[in-house]
Amino acid sequence: MDKSARRKPKKQKNYLKKRFFIFATLALILVVGSYFSERLCPYDPYEQNLSIAKASPSLAHPFGTDRYGRDMLSRVIVGSKTSIYSTLLLVVGITVIGTIVGIICGWNGKKLDTILMRISDIFLAFPGLVFALAVAAVMGGGVQNAVIALGAISWPKYARIARSQTLAQKESLYMRAAILSGCSTGKLILKHILPNITGPILVTAMLDIGTMMMELAGLSFLGLGAKPPVAEWGSMMSDTRNLLTTHPWVTFAPGIAIFLSVMVFNLLGDTVRDLLDPRNER
Repeated sequence: MDKSARRKPKKQKNYLKKRFFIFATLALILVVGSYFSERLCPYDPYEQNLSIAKASPSLAHPFGTDRYGRDMLSRVIVGSKTSIYSTLLLVVGITVIGTIVGIICGWNGKKLDTILMRISDIFLAFPGLVFALAVAAVMGGGVQNAVIALGAISWPKYARIARSQTLAQKESLYMRAAILSGCSTGKLILKHILPNITGPILVTAMLDIGTMMMELAGLSFLGLGAKPPVAEWGSMMSDTRNLLTTHPWVTFAPGIAIFLSVMVFNLLGDTVRDLLDPRNER
């Protein structure tokens, strides 16, 4: 192999690391910025001023104002906390629950595996958003209920991945050696199984952040998520959708925020997937 061929994997790896640093930094800015969103708002996001209702974008109000004269930029900024942290809580929850169920099924097998996998099959048989709509409607809406509704339909994917990876690791030679050495079940799972199945689960979770964010916004848009006057991007789009033809900037502002956030997290997920791809290690 010539020197140029050897340099290619190294250049690819360095490029992926730079890309990861860029998108990880952007994602961190979004997360940290949303946490301090109330301090970053130029105006009170809930203060009404009917004298400037439906004002066009200007230097004073870059995203204009809504029908109650509330500054849209401030509402978009403060709404990031609800939208982003609800999404992260949802993804962490379904990842942990799905991984635990998958490891239990893959490790124990037999009847428990059959029962839990048939339950996951039932959940997977439903269209995700339709099932979440039904659950959220029964529970009465609200951000918390929207998170629970989406979590109820989303965990089986992680359970399937964790189960298949656990079964593969369980039959490996190093696991047999660890069992013969007298390792306890807890130590086998925590020290050997979990670290070796984390990669695929982490990539799936990273790629799921954008999807879950859009689905949470979708539930709020349909009136089954955050309730006004709580600032949340999907709810804000729903509240202003009848102004789309006359004052489009009011609806575009939270829409752009969703677009940019989903794009950043999706690109970060793609980069993590490429970094963990064994072909890029060569």
